[in-house]
Amino acid sequence: MTGKPAAEGRTGLLNGFAAYGMWGLVPLFWPLLMPAGAVEILAHRMVWSLLFVGVALLLVRRWAWLGELLRQPRRLALVALAAAVITVNWGVYIWAVNSGHVVEASLGYFINPLVTIAMGVLLLKERLRPAQWAAVGVGAAAVAVLTVGYGQPPWISLCLAFSFATYGLVKKKVDLDGVESLAAESAIQFLPALGYLMWLGSRGEATFGTEGTGHVLLLVASGLVTALPLVCFGAAAIRVPLSTLGLLQYMTPVFQFLLGVLYFKEAMPPERWAGFALVWLALTLLTWDALRTARRTARTLAEHRAAGRTTADGPRAGGTARTPEPEPIPAPVPVPAGPEAAAPSAGVPPRPDAPGSDTARSCP
Repeated sequence: MTGKPAAEGRTGLLNGFAAYGMWGLVPLFWPLLMPAGAVEILAHRMVWSLLFVGVALLLVRRWAWLGELLRQPRRLALVALAAAVITVNWGVYIWAVNSGHVVEASLGYFINPLVTIAMGVLLLKERLRPAQWAAVGVGAAAVAVLTVGYGQPPWISLCLAFSFATYGLVKKKVDLDGVESLAAESAIQFLPALGYLMWLGSRGEATFGTEGTGHVLLLVASGLVTALPLVCFGAAAIRVPLSTLGLLQYMTPVFQFLLGVLYFKEAMPPERWAGFALVWLALTLLTWDALRTARRTARTLAEHRAAGRTTADGPRAGGTARTPEPEPIPAPVPVPAGPEAAAPSAGVPPRPDAPGSDTARSCP
C-alpha cells in the first residue's frame, strides 16, 4: 500500500531536482547562442516556445481552457500583462548572462522572495510575522551594502526580482496551470517576436541561417530549454509537498551563483560577499519561519481532526458536542519557480480574505 506513494514521492523529487537544476545551469546555454544578440535570442525563445508547448498540449489533449480564456477579456488582458512582464524578465536575464553578470543575475532570484513579501504588504495589505519583518529588513540592508560594493544599485538584480514578483502577482489573478499559462503567453509573444525576426532578417542582421546548422539548432533549442523544465516542475508540483518545493527552489540561484564565481570567474570583492551573506541570512530567517509555521499549522489541524472525531462519536460528559473551527492555514513556504520559468513567485503566506489569496499556480 505504501509502495506507490513512496515511488510517486521519489518521482516528484527527481523531477523537482531536474527542473530547478536545469534552471540553475541555464547560464551555460545562453552564451552558446552568440553572436546572436540578447533581443534576437529572446525572440527565438518566444517563437520556439510556442511550438514545443503546442506539441505538449497536443499530446495531453488539454484545450478546454482556451475557449474559457477567450471568453474572459479581463483574464486575457492579465495574460497579456504577464507576457509583457516575463518578456522583460527573460530579456534582462539573457543580456545579463551574456554580458558577464551571472552573479548579479543570481542575486535577483535570491532576493525575489523578499521583494514578493514587500509587494504583498504594500499592494495586498498582508500582515507579516516578526521573523518576516526581520528578513525584509536584513534584505534591505543587503541591497544597501551591495549598492556601495557595485558603486550603484544592483539594477540587474532589482529588475529581475521586481519583474518576477510582478509576474507572480499577475499570475495569481489569472489562475492557469503551468503548460496552459506558458502556451497563452507564448501565443501573445509569438507575432511580435516573429515580426522582429523577419525585420532583422530583412536588414541582413539575423544570425539564424548565417552561422551554420549548429547555430540554427541551438536557437530552436531555446524553446525546449524553456518548456522542458516546466514539464518537470509540473510533475514535481503534484507529487511533493509545497514545503519541499520551497526548499528546492534555492537550488537555482545557488547553481547560478556558483557558476558565476567558479566557472565564469566573476569578481567577488569583500563588500559583495558581505551583501550576499546578508541576503542568505534573510532567506534563512524566511525559510525557518515558514517551516515553523507549517509545522504549527499541521499540529493544529491534527488536533482539530482528533477533536472532530471525538465529538462526532457523541458529546463529552457534561458538555455539548461541538467541533472547533480551525484557524486560517498559511502557505508553508514561498515557492517561486525557476528564473527561466514562466511561473509565479509566491510570497508571504496570504490571508484567506486577502485579494489574490488563492493558491498560486506555479508554472516554470
